[in-house]
Amino acid sequence: MEQGKMDLEQIPRVKRISKADFLREYVQPQKPVVIEKLIEDWPAYKKWDLDYINEVAGEKEVPLYDDRPISSEYKFNEAHAKMKMSEYIDLLKTRPTNYRIFLYHLMKEVPSLQKDFKFPDVGLRFLKQLPMLFFGGENSKVFMHYDIDYANILHFHFHGKKQCILFPPSESKHLYKVPHALIAREDINFNNPDFDKFPVLKKAKGFITELNHGETLYMPEGYWHHMTYLTAGFSMSLRATPRTLTNFSKAVYNLIFMRHFDNYMRKLRGQKWIDYKNEQAVKRTHKKNDIIL
Repeated sequence: MEQGKMDLEQIPRVKRISKADFLREYVQPQKPVVIEKLIEDWPAYKKWDLDYINEVAGEKEVPLYDDRPISSEYKFNEAHAKMKMSEYIDLLKTRPTNYRIFLYHLMKEVPSLQKDFKFPDVGLRFLKQLPMLFFGGENSKVFMHYDIDYANILHFHFHGKKQCILFPPSESKHLYKVPHALIAREDINFNNPDFDKFPVLKKAKGFITELNHGETLYMPEGYWHHMTYLTAGFSMSLRATPRTLTNFSKAVYNLIFMRHFDNYMRKLRGQKWIDYKNEQAVKRTHKKNDIIL
């Protein structure tokens, strides 16, 4: 089996950046960047770690997700388990676990956390709803995907380290994208890909970084992202509307048509629909790249 490394360059890093420079150098050309000290004036920068979350939210019951492949057994975004936040944090601190929390409205559940952050003045039109939080255990992974709304995302990490692999939308043709979905094939290990099975991955050019506590990753519109929690930790995202009519139109299509069509087909055909989409991901990618296996 031929295995190897993806073609990934380090995401550029800056300590701080002005609004004008951020817009000119990263937002307008749609390039990712890590800003190391963007949120040093937030109370969260000093306060937020797993112990603090345990202190303010330990009694809350939270939905947990693991890394099992998408199947017809569970509805889209249906939790695989539930436990108290205090039990979950104990689990995170004692051993590696695949259990993650994602898209969780902790700030709605614990309003005091809303005082710990503010919307950065970086020239993006942020959606003003309360931000979501994401938690993961050591070695847990979030499979390669892009977001349904084509948002510009500021992703803030807290507690420990997190590896982030990104690909621009132009690389979709090399990533074995699953049709009628926002994901790549879930059986691809982007840290150690099988190039015999997925040869087109060799052509993909992307970015990689390790986020530390308090650092901010800017992910442009429609960027693919794959996250690995190198240690237990958690992150928060702020979202800004797409800047182009093209990407806004794609977001509307995804939200109004694609998601509902996929849910309908899952109900109608069950696992056969999911298996068909996975087969098509390979066939279509190889066809586009003139590969015959």
